[in-house]
Amino acid sequence: MKKLRLLLINVGLRSLLYPLVSPPMGVMSLAAWLRSRLPVDIRIINQRLDNSNAHDLADAAASFDADIIGLSVMTPFARVVPDIVKALRESGTRARIILGGPHISACGPKVLETIDADAAVAGEGEHAMEMFVQAVIDGENDLGGIPGLFWRRDGEVVVNPGHAGIVKDLDDLPLPAYDLIDLPEYWRHQSTAPIPRRRYVSLVSSRGCPYGCIWCHNISGRMFRPHSPERVVEEISVFGKRYGVNDIEFLDDCFNLQRKRVLEISQRLLASGDRIRLAFPTALRTDILDVEVIDALVAAGTYYSGFSLESASERIQVMTRKRLDVQKYLDNVALFAKRRVFTNGFMMLGFPGETAEEMELTISTAAKSALHTASFFTVTPFPGTELYEMTMATHPELLAEIDYTGMDFSMVRINLSNVPSEVLFQYQRRANRLFFMNPVRIARIARDFPQPMLLPMYVPILANRIFKGLFK
Repeated sequence: MKKLRLLLINVGLRSLLYPLVSPPMGVMSLAAWLRSRLPVDIRIINQRLDNSNAHDLADAAASFDADIIGLSVMTPFARVVPDIVKALRESGTRARIILGGPHISACGPKVLETIDADAAVAGEGEHAMEMFVQAVIDGENDLGGIPGLFWRRDGEVVVNPGHAGIVKDLDDLPLPAYDLIDLPEYWRHQSTAPIPRRRYVSLVSSRGCPYGCIWCHNISGRMFRPHSPERVVEEISVFGKRYGVNDIEFLDDCFNLQRKRVLEISQRLLASGDRIRLAFPTALRTDILDVEVIDALVAAGTYYSGFSLESASERIQVMTRKRLDVQKYLDNVALFAKRRVFTNGFMMLGFPGETAEEMELTISTAAKSALHTASFFTVTPFPGTELYEMTMATHPELLAEIDYTGMDFSMVRINLSNVPSEVLFQYQRRANRLFFMNPVRIARIARDFPQPMLLPMYVPILANRIFKGLFK
């Protein structure tokens, strides 16, 4: 019996200023789940890895003779999806085309109004895609029995009632399908952790985040679902032996929510005797850390971490419901930096109603902190978030100016603050100058960056941030 052929494409393009590319964990998890349950032959393409164009993807689908083509889409890269689907249709493919990923979860069924796909799945995709693939295997044309699916019936977009459900126990997930990607190719590029040319694997050890930050997606829900410590260490061990790697990049929303779990993972890694290196690009909630946990993570091999401050304003912390303890944030960043862990901070400017004084506070707080590097982003309301709904209620004209299908992170121009737009961009440029043009910080960066010889490659990115807003 011929297996059904499923092509999964992680959509997106790299650029000089935004060169990040990491293993596509979402589609790799989905692929592993589907092939463990159904007779399928799966191929994965990560468009961001080789920047392939729409026609290249259509040719790949044709050569694979795909029965189903799944596109995983993030909002900043949604601009390329219409051209991909058009190229697939023009190639004469008989495959069913289904959309998934954060952009679908954010925008809902209206994505099918402008993109000629057959169906779309919101939220976590394992259960819904399993039902969709089974329906195709069974020759079903009526997809009304798949809860929560968006699909076309006689040209009309149909929204099925219900929800296909989530994977409640993550240990039920098979290991991500690393065998379906060319892992060494990723080692040549800059990953989510901005440290290129290293041998690593990415891991997602939990799903869900209980914090209600208004700018954040809610794809995996507020219920925190972690892999067990045993499973996390097993996964590290398996991939270490299989691929000869000892560098692990965690991509959780909040890796350290459960203190006991973090300590147990650290202890098990130490007991294994393997010399592991750990990076947490965005996965640590800083103010719930303490000295014991920090020491355990460092002892286990942590050498890089991102730390999200967002704003130093207490009013904004409350308004956005992040409610970060800023002093604890600063203290714990200093503890990591003192232990020679390379620290990167995330700040945002332009919150609704933000004043010049609040921007100044965030900038000065970051500049005086022990952070090695920092990013000062523009607050951007993405579809499907509470911030988007707030902005729609108060300033719908601002949202009308944003084309989310054509967005490029480097060209965000929205301003929700109380200062004029030119002032906001002046503050962002000033923030980067004040933060980076500090001889002591420059020396610390050169001393602690894991690959100091590669530091010159970041000059164009830094220049773009310093001069942001000067050019349209």
